[in-house]
Amino acid sequence: MENYGRSKNGAEAQTVLNCIDLSSPDIQQSVSLLKQACLDCGFFYVVNHGISQEFMEEVFSQSKRFFKMPLNEKMKVLRNEKHRGYTPVLDELLDPDTQVRGDYKEGYYIGVEVPEGDPESEKPFYGPNVWPAPDCLPGWRETMERFQREALEVAKAVARIIALALDLDADFFDKPEMLGQAIATLRLLHYEGQISDPSKGMYGAGAHSDYGLITLLATDEVAGLQICKDRDAKPQLWEDVAPMKGSTLHRVLGTGRERYSIAFFVEPSHDCLVECLPTCKSDKNPPKFPPIKCETYLSQRYKDTHADLNMYNKQQT
Repeated sequence: MENYGRSKNGAEAQTVLNCIDLSSPDIQQSVSLLKQACLDCGFFYVVNHGISQEFMEEVFSQSKRFFKMPLNEKMKVLRNEKHRGYTPVLDELLDPDTQVRGDYKEGYYIGVEVPEGDPESEKPFYGPNVWPAPDCLPGWRETMERFQREALEVAKAVARIIALALDLDADFFDKPEMLGQAIATLRLLHYEGQISDPSKGMYGAGAHSDYGLITLLATDEVAGLQICKDRDAKPQLWEDVAPMKGSTLHRVLGTGRERYSIAFFVEPSHDCLVECLPTCKSDKNPPKFPPIKCETYLSQRYKDTHADLNMYNKQQT
């Protein structure tokens, strides 16, 4: 599980995460480190991933340019029913059992670009993106589309190591029905500097576990990300994750400082049947959950965590 930001009731420790070097020729060491990380907490650092630090700084700079725009300008690109565009503060509620209001963050969704008229655009997570006007943010779209392309290659490289850690063929996740036609979603995030207070149910991002295959998370130098390795522990132990340049149940606590991060969510294709992997089940260890179509599962999870768009229509009338 994860969660975001410092608070009056902050983490009790700082965790140390394994570091996966994608340029390392020792693939077995990478497999071992990743497997240990996934069994321990589900988080690890990725370095030498091929995306230059200079370009990452440009992506963050462009992200900041958007979020510093007036709210009325940002609302012109409000997210649509396909989750493309701007998500205002409090739009997302990740932990309804604990949070009294939504997350104190704003975001921007960018998905797989498929033009209108293409039969593929009828799928829930494919279609045209919502873009800020080029005259307002020149070069913004080009930067984000390039980052999407480069981040997807990183995700595929990580997926190959995951496959080996699961005793599968290295190209197991490269199949067309999996990452060959991936649902890849870029989300820019901005935490405005609200100080979180877990005792009052106030978080930058409430406790949650991501619901896709792989999440790549790039952060700035401001701390805030926390993870909980045992969601069933009473009380739960939350540990800080130190930001690393170039870089389970988690949350974000607001530290009183502005914070920016960039999440890249990678899921299988719409039609992929999500089910227990062959190396993870046996007669003595049967699957815990029935198979489900990827688009069905993702659509429900987005619906569960985001505000009804009709709420914004009422506010604007």
